[in-house]
Amino acid sequence: MVALKIKLISTLVLPLFATGCVTTGYSAKDAGFAGSSVKSAEATGKQTVWVQNRQQAEQTRERVKALMAKKTIDVETAVQVALLNNKGLQASYADLGDSAADVWQTQLAVLPSFSVGLSGIGTPGLEAYRVLEGAIAANILALATYDKNMKLAETRFRQAQLNAALASISLAAETRVAWINAVAAWENVAYLNQAKSTADAASDLAKKLGEAGSLPKADQAREHVFYAELAGETAKARLAAKLAKEELVRLMGLSGSDVEFQIPNRLPSLPKSLIKRDAIEAEAIQKRIDLQLARLELDATAQTYRLEDVTRFVTDIELVGVLEQERELEDGKIHRSISRTGSLEFTIPIFDSGQARMRKGELAYMRAANQLAEKAVNVRSEARSAYIAYRSNYDIARHYRNSVLPLRKAIEDQSLLTYNGMITSTFELISDAREKIDSTMLAVNAKRDFWIAEANLAPVIYGGSTGSAAAESEVASAEEAPAGGH
Repeated sequence: MVALKIKLISTLVLPLFATGCVTTGYSAKDAGFAGSSVKSAEATGKQTVWVQNRQQAEQTRERVKALMAKKTIDVETAVQVALLNNKGLQASYADLGDSAADVWQTQLAVLPSFSVGLSGIGTPGLEAYRVLEGAIAANILALATYDKNMKLAETRFRQAQLNAALASISLAAETRVAWINAVAAWENVAYLNQAKSTADAASDLAKKLGEAGSLPKADQAREHVFYAELAGETAKARLAAKLAKEELVRLMGLSGSDVEFQIPNRLPSLPKSLIKRDAIEAEAIQKRIDLQLARLELDATAQTYRLEDVTRFVTDIELVGVLEQERELEDGKIHRSISRTGSLEFTIPIFDSGQARMRKGELAYMRAANQLAEKAVNVRSEARSAYIAYRSNYDIARHYRNSVLPLRKAIEDQSLLTYNGMITSTFELISDAREKIDSTMLAVNAKRDFWIAEANLAPVIYGGSTGSAAAESEVASAEEAPAGGH
């Protein structure tokens, strides 16, 4: 006798099941990346790639190699290399792939499970004693909640797209700020080297005058200690410069001989005019990706809440159809009989009415709503702050360039004239030189702060971090003598 038992899907369920089997672009390896890349390109003006095979990796390496072939790496090249070559960014794109796979899996969740087995009893080889069993089962609750599950999965997928764009924008901003810090540091190192050379010559002259008896020992010591202190400041600045460049190297994802690239010794001059951002608040509210993420989180929470409402009492339902066919050999004739039965199997959590889950859903929704409201307030404030910093740092840098440095140069010129005429003492000349060094480095730092403020405009409009706090802390020792990198 052969017994065949099959749990069948109801004919009413089959159309729903067929709908769930429709495949979409979520199964593609780079699902959703094109949309994410467009968003990041709008903010950065640069191209991003998602490397997933050897051919793509080779093409990306060749492009990075071509970009790094330039003698001096400017800020735009540094940002593009980082977006192509940073492995941490590539790792973050995997979250987008996970989210696409989740949507794809949700589409397939309504597929039935199928099993088949063969067993036998009695005398081997006799068909009458072989049993073939097959089963097909589908969860009715999964079918009933399919639309809601799909909407939730697609919402999470859109969030993953935005997060991928946000990661790209953040890396671009961090790289831009790191480049600015490194170049500003080397600009200060270059100036300290010039000042050190002048102090070295003055120290040698003081030594010769002292040997001739024309310069008191106290004045000789002042010249020597000024050179010695300046040498220490220069070494300190050079160390900070190397650390600043290493930060840039890490963000660009470089290693080996690739780290031997050059960067400029001076930051670009201040622009003649500023970018007008009179509507920066409205622009940020419209374009901020983290604000869009917060809105999607509110939608996802609401969708989860509605899903909990659907399943608050029943956690599992399965429709079972049983078809049994018997075949028996008797007196040389085969006799067949068929019987059909149907039942609905479901699980109810008797002591769980779902009220606790509903309450948690309400609280989660209110939390997400308040977080969205807070984010909207913060975005407007951050946009105002960024533009204020942009304008103010420009005015400060221009003040040092147009007022402070010309006055310091005039003081230095007059001090040299009076010193040569033996009117000004050595101590006064050294004091004027030291103050000029301080003013020059303050001017360089002011120019650096302006370019960082300019770099922060894109993140404050589109979202993403700049990592400026970390970068500034790493070169904190450069406040007196900021370092730079070659």
